[in-house]
Amino acid sequence: MGILDNVREQYLKGREEEMSLEAYLDLCRQDPLAYATPAERMLAAIGEPELIDTRKDPRLSRIFSNRLIPRYPAFEEFYGLEDVIAQIVAFFKHAAQGLEERKQVLYLLGPVGGGKSSIAERLKKLMEAAPIYALKGSPINESPLGLFDPMRDGAQLEKEYGIPTRYLTGLSSPWAIKRLDEFEGDLSKFRVVRIQPSVLKQIAVTKTEPGDENNQDISTLVGKVDIRKLEAYAQDDPDAYSYSGGLCLANQGLLEFVEMFKAPIKMLHPLLTATQEGNYKGTEGFSAIPFQGVILAHSNESEWLTFRNDKHNEAFLDRVYIVKVPYCLQVSEEVKIYEKLMRHSSLSKAPCAPGTLEMLAQFTVLSRLKEPENSSIYSKMRVYDGESLKDTDPAAKSFQEYRDYAGIDEGMTGMSTRFAFKVLSAVFNYDNAEIAANPVHLMYVLEQRILREQLPEDTQRVYLEFIKGWLAVRYAEYVGKEIQTAYLESYSEYGQNIFDRYVTFADYWIQDEDYRDPETGAIFDRGTLNSELEKIEKPAGIANPKDFRNEIVNFVLRARAQNEGRNPSWTSYEKLREVIEKKMFSSTEELLPVISFNAKASVEDKQKHENFVTRMVEKGYTPKQVRLLSEWYLRVRKSG
Repeated sequence: MGILDNVREQYLKGREEEMSLEAYLDLCRQDPLAYATPAERMLAAIGEPELIDTRKDPRLSRIFSNRLIPRYPAFEEFYGLEDVIAQIVAFFKHAAQGLEERKQVLYLLGPVGGGKSSIAERLKKLMEAAPIYALKGSPINESPLGLFDPMRDGAQLEKEYGIPTRYLTGLSSPWAIKRLDEFEGDLSKFRVVRIQPSVLKQIAVTKTEPGDENNQDISTLVGKVDIRKLEAYAQDDPDAYSYSGGLCLANQGLLEFVEMFKAPIKMLHPLLTATQEGNYKGTEGFSAIPFQGVILAHSNESEWLTFRNDKHNEAFLDRVYIVKVPYCLQVSEEVKIYEKLMRHSSLSKAPCAPGTLEMLAQFTVLSRLKEPENSSIYSKMRVYDGESLKDTDPAAKSFQEYRDYAGIDEGMTGMSTRFAFKVLSAVFNYDNAEIAANPVHLMYVLEQRILREQLPEDTQRVYLEFIKGWLAVRYAEYVGKEIQTAYLESYSEYGQNIFDRYVTFADYWIQDEDYRDPETGAIFDRGTLNSELEKIEKPAGIANPKDFRNEIVNFVLRARAQNEGRNPSWTSYEKLREVIEKKMFSSTEELLPVISFNAKASVEDKQKHENFVTRMVEKGYTPKQVRLLSEWYLRVRKSG
């Protein structure tokens, strides 16, 4: 089937289907979704979560304290917002159960560029998933069940069609009441249509905004008289009314109220009655108009605080279900956000040097964190990403300790993802000759952007220090290791040899035995073993060699028992891996002529240089980036 046939098929699926009222009631007997509330339809669209047992993943277990966390496929690209999504789903779950949430406004509160609008767009899309059933011709797409009185008809409807009485509101629109009079009470004359909610057609899903100071009018919510119809109808006739307000269009669905608290309080009154009583008054003298729907609002914190601090708004505050949407505070998840944004742009195919997105994510997360006590903010950032620092930073605290000290508002300030993506765009386009990104250009662009943002002086100083004091220093270590490992062709084999030799020497030294080298026959007494071990330990500054040697040998013996007597990989024990790397790279003066891009003295050096560049390209760098990063590294190394 071609694309045109697919589009036509989808269109035909979404067309209205007409039936009698009796056929609709028969359908209700078979399909509870035919009379479900908007909250129930939303829950069905969200679907069942995948339960993640965080005990099985060391990183997740540290972040989520070994809890079972739900991940919803409908929100799979909302990275780092697990708690936010869980709160939103809880709102719909409680509303679907008929609890207090069904009478409340779902309000997303968070900083700019934090994801509020994206969540709202996803919820509107989900509301399109299941059809609604409405009286044919009803200007507000009202439910046919509004024609029945819960006291008079509830028991019989439940007995005959299995529709619980709680679904009967007993509220008909002025339009339906007028039709009922015309039909002389004969409900069988009403027809029912199956309608597909649509954002594009403004059917059961719509958006409303406060407007400007001069035209803020409740008609944007409740509709108004259509003056063109006054020739044929009286002003208070339901057929003279234009049901064009947000509440009219969003009945049986979802109304998104953008920047809600910028609106004057008089505009918000219809929302109170719509949520609390399930109806609202139009601008004319006829009866109230029913409303069954979800009201979703969002705004920034400054507007919320202004609204909350006004005593006149107390009645409204009690009707708001607040979900805070902070910025992402996990570097790994922030990187996934950038990758998602890049996938939807032409940059998806452009080269991006390893470490670029990570560095940008580290900067944005650092800007959002509250400075901890007696610990570095960089360590805090790493702990928030699920790293264990107990071996490398004794001052680092646990995830929960950092969270408790930071308070509930952490992540509500800092640099937005939108800011970060604008920086990333500038980095990719920094070099006119090559559309590509790398951390050196990123640091430069970040610095320029921070100076251009006109931030408060203290904030600007802190942000610049993040770049110079943390990111540049750590990146020099990272790119140094990248260059050195590309230089050392048989890097891993070399590292394994040092590891195996160190473990053997340490084992004999602990047992106070001489060691005979099987290849050379040379004998190593305890003193010689000690000096050989120190050659590896000293470059790394091991303070207590005796304890370190015992620790390593015990680890290796345990690992051998589970590995059929073989030594584990030299990278398997973090502490010793660092020690070996420092040993390998403590005397790397010979790498300078190889990695520099100056004219080579010999053919051998030229070949080594070309091999080095090739290995760097295999790691994910462009040849141009290899030159830039090597020269930057040599400059930093010289100045250090």
